[in-house]
Amino acid sequence: MALATQIRNRIKQLPESKTFGYSDLRIAKEDYSTAAKALERLQKSGVLKKVSKGIFYKPKQTVFGELQPEYDEQLRPYLFENGKRIAYETGTSLYRKLGLTTQMAFTIKIASRGKRITINRGSLKANAVKSYTEVTENNYEALGLLDAFKDIKQIPDTSTSQATKRLSSILKGLDKKQTETLIKYALLYPSRVRALVGAILQNIGYKSNALDNLKQSLNPLTTIKLGIKESELPTQNNWYIK
Repeated sequence: MALATQIRNRIKQLPESKTFGYSDLRIAKEDYSTAAKALERLQKSGVLKKVSKGIFYKPKQTVFGELQPEYDEQLRPYLFENGKRIAYETGTSLYRKLGLTTQMAFTIKIASRGKRITINRGSLKANAVKSYTEVTENNYEALGLLDAFKDIKQIPDTSTSQATKRLSSILKGLDKKQTETLIKYALLYPSRVRALVGAILQNIGYKSNALDNLKQSLNPLTTIKLGIKESELPTQNNWYIK
């Protein structure tokens, strides 16, 4: 079967408004040149629309006109490489999703360890930041949450106390595996993150050897100033927070 026919058949099986690239179509690298011509013909015929270089979608027609891919779908190709997650959304746009702020972010941030990912395409704009470790499907949610701890004093339209209360609520909702993952990666973050994660977990009654290791990673001679009242976080003194 000709490559162009294979590509057309595979595209028919994909849902409308879902972004996809060469790897999703199972195209071998040596066939990229031939595939590019076939995809270009499909674009001209209106079967496909291009999002960015090598990224396409099948437009969905409604009574209100053609629908663009959802925000997350437009962002997805930048967060994955060869089918593996390499980056995640962070900053104000993420903190809004976490319920930490109501502020909108017109330019988002994308965190990745080894690749600078910037976007300037229509309404989708993003700046690159460096993650504290390699990003995977198993750790990106923990890393995003830890970023919120790191930026707690800079989150717009909220106070440190309000953010601490919300973060406490989020941590209460984590299961043991998720909590242990959070503690594991907290060890890679600055001391203020380790201290606040530890204080909140202790305050909500979490106990584990991993939490003890987190405590031991702190310098008892270093005071961490976050401006949280002891009545709001009774365990803060145990973690050298003032």
